[in-house]
Amino acid sequence: MYRGRLWTMRQFSGFSTPEETNRRYRYLLEQGQTGLSVAFDLPTLMGYDADQEQARGEVGRCGAPVSSLADMEALFEGIPLDRVSVSMTINSPAAVIWAMYLVVAEKQGADIAKISGTLQNDILKEYIAQKEFIFPPEPSMRLVTDVVEFATKRTPRFNPISISGYHIREAGSTALQEMAFTLRDGLEYADHAIARGFAIDDFAPRLSFFFNAHNDFFEEIAKYRAARTLWAALMRDRYGARDERSLKLRFHAQTAGCTLTWQQPVNNVVRTSLQALAAVLGGAQSLHTNSLDEAWALPSEHAATIALRTQQVIAYETGVTAEPDPFGGSYYLERQTADLETAAREYIQRIDEMGGMVAAIRRGFPQAEIATASYRFQQKVEKGDAVIVGVNRYCTGEDKPIQTLRIDQAAEIRQVDKLRELRKTRNNEDVGQKLDALRRAAACAQESNLMPPLIDAVRAYATLGEICGALRSVFGTYDERPTV
Repeated sequence: MYRGRLWTMRQFSGFSTPEETNRRYRYLLEQGQTGLSVAFDLPTLMGYDADQEQARGEVGRCGAPVSSLADMEALFEGIPLDRVSVSMTINSPAAVIWAMYLVVAEKQGADIAKISGTLQNDILKEYIAQKEFIFPPEPSMRLVTDVVEFATKRTPRFNPISISGYHIREAGSTALQEMAFTLRDGLEYADHAIARGFAIDDFAPRLSFFFNAHNDFFEEIAKYRAARTLWAALMRDRYGARDERSLKLRFHAQTAGCTLTWQQPVNNVVRTSLQALAAVLGGAQSLHTNSLDEAWALPSEHAATIALRTQQVIAYETGVTAEPDPFGGSYYLERQTADLETAAREYIQRIDEMGGMVAAIRRGFPQAEIATASYRFQQKVEKGDAVIVGVNRYCTGEDKPIQTLRIDQAAEIRQVDKLRELRKTRNNEDVGQKLDALRRAAACAQESNLMPPLIDAVRAYATLGEICGALRSVFGTYDERPTV
């Protein structure tokens, strides 16, 4: 089984301004982190600027606020993007944020053909689980495919999509559902790229995945092993992939936020350690560990450092990275792996029969499956059949509050003021022309790739909200209506 290098990663989220986030990134690089992961705040994830009504009270609360190229420049000031791999948690407006990132790299003098990193860009799991979507599924899939196409041609070392089961699991799915829905999402993206004219081996080597690391130690290891085996088989048998790299399921793992408890929060260090170990033993190439205080608030610097040290102890002190598949040949793990693979194939076949994942989403199929699984688990917790240490067993009474991170409201005011100043100093006529060109390209029947007009708009310092607003005027927005 393929592993590759184990990268240790930890993101700081919720640091109010791009400048503050930049300071934390520099700190992490000094501490020996080998990659950066950036989460964006909720307004950014939803395509709103910091000064829009919909953003009020949320700016910088759960990630870095980025409303324009100026913010992206501040975010990565002094960080050489041609030497640092960056993973970006962004989905519906991923093409816009990536355009900003590419322009910053070019302004630094970097050759974008040599930059490396990962763009989450997985819109299907938004409809399935996380619900941070803007446009309807069809134009959203166009944007994803535009990014894949542009990356395949222009940035061959950059992963244009991280197909994510993490949020599916956080929404309450089982390990089986997480794996099956994630892999079927991957097939949907592959189908769209092939329809765009690519062969499977043109782009499949740069597809990446993102899985949850949950509590059931052996089930999690089996899940990763089954996903790797099944993906290789699907690439070979379904698409005829010949490049060995196309068969490799390269994945990042993050420990399960949904398992963290505000009761006895120090227990979360133990949970995170075991979850991270399972991910490594299952073959993860990249790892992210949650902080002990995340059930209380955004992670503090102290807690985030413990999370990073957890990874480093596993990577450098335990010796578990010496073998990519240490449980190969174990009867128990092999049986669990085979059972999960068989059951996942059945899920994939059901979705195929519905016409694919977009059709299944519009029917509400994966959403209903997850909701049922989540409800059943909660019933077990409430009955005591599923033990949560410190919650429904081994409780110690009233827990003492812990020190948590708090975001200064003044940071939002500074961010809004900076954005308003940008609008006064930029060439607004040029911005209007670039947005008009973007609208025309989006409305084009031939579906020309939108990355070039997006990059042009970004260079003119059109804001995220303005760009997404232009796309909304063409694509419309989407409201989920359950049909199952």
